[in-house]
Amino acid sequence: MPSNALATWKEELRKGLHALEARNLRRSLTEVHGVNLCSNDYLGLAEHSKLLEATINAVQHAHKVGGTGSRLLSGQTEEWRILEEEFAKFAGTEEALFFGSGYAANVGLLASLVGKDDVVYSDVLNHASLIDGMRLSGARKVIYPHLDLDALEDLLREEAGAPWRKVIITESVFSMDGDVAPLKEIAGLADKYGAAIILDEAHSTGVLGPQGRGLAAEAGIVPQLLAVVHTCGKALGCAGAFVCGPAVLKEHLINHARTFIFSTALPPYFSRQIGAALDLAAGMDKERRELQERAERFRSALRAEGFDIAGSASQIVPVVFGKIDETLAAAEHLQQDGFAVRAIRPPSVPEGKARLRFSLTCRVPEAELDRLVRSLVTWRARHPVLTTARRA
Repeated sequence: MPSNALATWKEELRKGLHALEARNLRRSLTEVHGVNLCSNDYLGLAEHSKLLEATINAVQHAHKVGGTGSRLLSGQTEEWRILEEEFAKFAGTEEALFFGSGYAANVGLLASLVGKDDVVYSDVLNHASLIDGMRLSGARKVIYPHLDLDALEDLLREEAGAPWRKVIITESVFSMDGDVAPLKEIAGLADKYGAAIILDEAHSTGVLGPQGRGLAAEAGIVPQLLAVVHTCGKALGCAGAFVCGPAVLKEHLINHARTFIFSTALPPYFSRQIGAALDLAAGMDKERRELQERAERFRSALRAEGFDIAGSASQIVPVVFGKIDETLAAAEHLQQDGFAVRAIRPPSVPEGKARLRFSLTCRVPEAELDRLVRSLVTWRARHPVLTTARRA
């Protein structure tokens, strides 16, 4: 008699999906249409004519269009060596190593760098890739409340003088609240209590800091960092990420980071695309300034209407509804009004914190942001139970 194992598995999977659907948590893949407020292409480089031209030129002159193997086998080329040198200069570090995604960079970095004899201090709202890397590392995790430096110092003080290594892990711009970590103060605590720092600059790379080099560069703390991760798939309009830091860190990762060792290299022409994006981004101070000014006006307009925008201080602006059904309904209302938005639900955010997350880019006109605020006000008038802004 044939086994019914496959049928059993399929039925269990269906039950799991039905359970998600019953809680309004089932997701699906849909193409974006309308005014795009889901994109992390903050500088509009993914559609920039000069970047498209540079990419086409790179492909046309490529000697191969496949990676053909890992970087440790057949995937290493001079193009990648040159780009990593260029990116290290951009980041202000000794070296940089490219990974195929930001997720792979964070998981590979943490799983290979810290271990069971170490303790990591992690902001409670750190990205899933950081959390998964910490889990795989086996290190002892100490979670501190979001941006609560008093709590962080208390935790560090409890283990002052302990023989194990200590690492503080944080994002610079948090991906769901759009708020910003006080990096100078964190660096001060790290120095005071003998801890290292690992920083994820994903949502500040290209957008914030001098020439878009991130908030660590703005704060002047890059030399104090054990590692800093810069992604290419957001403001740089490409894909992948760099782990930047001391030269010895790069050598360590080449020899120990499994997400690097066991991944096929991206084709050499792609390094030229990233290099072109880096060159373009360096000269976009005007676009960076205008984007932040536009974001501030948008935040102010939402606050004035009483919406809860969490602690946003960047181009990422959430509107927190709390309840999943209200969030989904508000998203549908905006979609019908011509805006491409998505409802953000647990586990992407904590329970009770469902929201719309607006990613502002250079390609979204201010007039459309004004229209979006009016559309939200219209929605709220029809649904008066909407959560209002927190009061200080």
